[in-house]
Amino acid sequence: MGERGLDLWISRVSGCLREVQQAIASAAQRAGRDPAEVTVVAVTKSFPAEVVRAAVAAGLSHIGENRVQEARDKRSQLGDLQGVTWHLVGHLQKNKAGTALLLFDIIHSVDSLELAQILARRADAAGRVVPVLLEVNVGGEATKFGFRLDDLSSLYRAVEAILSLPQLRLEGLMTVAPICRDPEEVRPVFRQLRQLRDGLRERYPEAPWRHLSMGMTDDYPVAVEEGATLVRLGRALFGQRPS
Repeated sequence: MGERGLDLWISRVSGCLREVQQAIASAAQRAGRDPAEVTVVAVTKSFPAEVVRAAVAAGLSHIGENRVQEARDKRSQLGDLQGVTWHLVGHLQKNKAGTALLLFDIIHSVDSLELAQILARRADAAGRVVPVLLEVNVGGEATKFGFRLDDLSSLYRAVEAILSLPQLRLEGLMTVAPICRDPEEVRPVFRQLRQLRDGLRERYPEAPWRHLSMGMTDDYPVAVEEGATLVRLGRALFGQRPS
């Protein structure tokens, strides 16, 4: 991508970001929230490294990636990029936990106690404390990862164990909502995640529980109305992913 191509991407993403910020502000107003409570995580899956550079130049400082290998390839090309918080928003395989800790500042997708324990060991060896979110499969979909609402005892055991691991900082919950034509259809999913978070906050007040990572391009205004603090946006910022 040449300089002109980069400038075009910066202009395009800047315009899309303004529209997203306006939508977030409107949704926050409807819910009586401060829009400053909501952070846009720009998900750059399948886009080249230079699009990440354009996104940062357009004012996005939180970048999300779904795959460890793709993030590693991009970060090797973006060594001079400063002021970026990297989010792992996709499924994390246990054998890639160590690599993930080298690449990401926060991990949204801790979907089992075993994965949390592996991350803690890897973080201890690396001498760092890792912010993590617990992934919850609110919709109970067989194709999705995460703790289930019909087995809260497993979630409670994981929370209690993680709170005893000084290498992990438990900051909240994440979910991937079902794909629906009408965003209103997934409102109950977002509401249930918020209610679960509120219950966990009462049960385990020693954790901050400050984040709800929920909402993507098709439904993020509804997620904001229901309490999202992190919205994971790709198409809303960059258009259709390259094939």
